Amino acid sequence: MSCSLKVVGLGPGDSALLTPQAQKAIADADVIVGYTLYVDLVPEALKEGKELISTGMMGEMARCEKAIEVALEGKNTVVVCSGDPGIYAMSGLVYELAEEHLDTLEIEVVAGIPALSAASALLGAPLMHDFAVISLSDLLTEWAVIEKRLKAAAEADFVIVLYNPKSKRRDWQIGKALEIVQSVRSADTPVGLVKSAYRKEQETHVFSLNSFDIEQVDMLSTIIIGNSSTRMIGEKVVTPRGYLKKYRN
Repeated sequence: MSCSLKVVGLGPGDSALLTPQAQKAIADADVIVGYTLYVDLVPEALKEGKELISTGMMGEMARCEKAIEVALEGKNTVVVCSGDPGIYAMSGLVYELAEEHLDTLEIEVVAGIPALSAASALLGAPLMHDFAVISLSDLLTEWAVIEKRLKAAAEADFVIVLYNPKSKRRDWQIGKALEIVQSVRSADTPVGLVKSAYRKEQETHVFSLNSFDIEQVDMLSTIIIGNSSTRMIGEKVVTPRGYLKKYRN
């Protein structure tokens, strides 16, 4: 393997949460490729002296193809993603596009702290038991498929994490998703909303399922809907794992 391409997770956006492995991957790179917002999240010291290639929204194919192209030229290249590169991000697309070059191109995925972990930490402990993660974006997945998954997760009593709940062009999906969950879950089920986790604009809100304020949701939001056991402990959302039930009876 003579060429190197790394897909690097930046975590939520705070440089303090950028892993040492991710820092090293970026520091060792000749070229940094990514969505403009994510390139901006890379600490300035790590960008110094490097070639920066950024694209806007919806430029995923173009930037991954460009990253592969420059990596095959012999330049150590990183594609940066928010959160973890293997969760609704770029690592899968990089592998698909680079499939015919895998004999000469070494691809490495560098894990990052995902949005669901950041949101969970800020809310308390809502993911202590089984949970399902569902993206509400129907740009690449038909809404009928998303709706089917939402119904199954709700009926199976999973805690549900919602990614991509809203954008400028998608504003109705979150309302429909909540309707689906409300049909099988108690009205007082805790629902956590985290916006821009660990960034300057961070906001954290907790609602009951029947009082959730859709107007608070934006494209940088992560939503966690509790299951039938999730409750409030103080001001935090907690889903019991079952220790007290088992050992204090």
